[in-house]
Amino acid sequence: MNCYFVTFGCKVNTCETAGMQALLRNAGHTIVNRPAEADAVIFNSCTVTASGDSRTRTAMRKIRQSNPDAVIVLTGCYVQAYPEAAAAIPDADIILGTKDRSRLPVLLEEYAGMRAASGETVSPYSGSEVFERLPYDEMPGNTRAFLKIQDGCNCFCTYCIIPYARGRCRSMPLSELRHAAGGFAAKGYREIVLCGINLGFYGTEWKGSLADAAEACSTVAGITRIRFSSLEPEQLTENVLKRLSALPKFCPQFHLSLQSGCDHTLQRMNRKYSAAEYEKICTTARQYFPNCAITTDFMVGFPGETDEDFSRSLRFAQSIGFASMHVFRYSPRSGTKAASFSEQVPDAVKTCRMKQAAQVAAASKADFLRRQIGQTVPVLFEQEQGDGFHTGHAPNGTIVKISAKNEKISLRNQIFYVIIEKSDASCCYGTMMDEAVHQDANP
Repeated sequence: MNCYFVTFGCKVNTCETAGMQALLRNAGHTIVNRPAEADAVIFNSCTVTASGDSRTRTAMRKIRQSNPDAVIVLTGCYVQAYPEAAAAIPDADIILGTKDRSRLPVLLEEYAGMRAASGETVSPYSGSEVFERLPYDEMPGNTRAFLKIQDGCNCFCTYCIIPYARGRCRSMPLSELRHAAGGFAAKGYREIVLCGINLGFYGTEWKGSLADAAEACSTVAGITRIRFSSLEPEQLTENVLKRLSALPKFCPQFHLSLQSGCDHTLQRMNRKYSAAEYEKICTTARQYFPNCAITTDFMVGFPGETDEDFSRSLRFAQSIGFASMHVFRYSPRSGTKAASFSEQVPDAVKTCRMKQAAQVAAASKADFLRRQIGQTVPVLFEQEQGDGFHTGHAPNGTIVKISAKNEKISLRNQIFYVIIEKSDASCCYGTMMDEAVHQDANP
């Protein structure tokens, strides 16, 4: 069968799509790039927000209209969190949650043979599951390899449905992690981004830590950069930071989800830290990595958030000096505690707070980028955007562009040192140093 994928949501979903594509290729199927060519279309869903569910349903409906004979598979967090709602979608021929993705080829083949509903039910997590390794070692179109090493969440923040969609924390064994990283290195990838649903909890089943994963990756020949995706801040301990600082391959970019800088709001969210504790974590990170980038998620309009709470939260975010802030408004999710909280904040108030937070976010990012001027950094070039520049990332995640004097020459997947000379609101610009310092080793 020709199979086409539509992926919503986070980097973990991107990893799982790559894994499902590998499963299908191994079973003799073909991955295509156009839905019109597909015999089967697989939707990998996200359910962080209700609007995400709506986008998935809309996309499925469009595919059904344009390719009515295709088998449509709906998988992912939406299915696992709301199995009855997913089963009721008329455009979904097969539904598959976030468990047992390895069964996808069998389900497709069974459905193609019967051309009838597969009869699959979505079973809830029991808490005894182990990490499911999906066999992939390439991500077409990417110069960076995203490797899922952790799944599940034990935190149960009052606004979040993900623990119900992903089950309890579980981690990829270190031996498998080294093998997976080696597979990417063999395909020519130089940077690995370690991903998870609650990545900071990696290894807690055996009293390990995320530093174990970074150290394991650092032993893999060919991998020159190791980066983390989003982290819960309380897991970034000084011991972890100290161990990371000893790894030349580690890229000092920390996405530490703040959500709120107001202790009252953090308590109602059931977050596991105070504003002061979060600030200390950031301070410690900067002690070990002076030019690190700390980025975050910042929520406005959580139930019960007063004007004073919001102002305190925003002042706190401003004081941290984030390299980037993902600002978003609270959205109720059925099945979570916060959805039933009283004192829901009106949409008009959320919109006003969004605008204020966005202004702080833009100013904070511009300040961070200005501080990069004068630095000489190794840049992994990833794409030529057709705008006259070669574009890549510095170790701390800063987007860096250099002039493409000859756009026919590609620097993709190569690392060169660049002197940063100026910045704008979104990135930095510089000049590549002499090719004699082309970096083939560690960043």
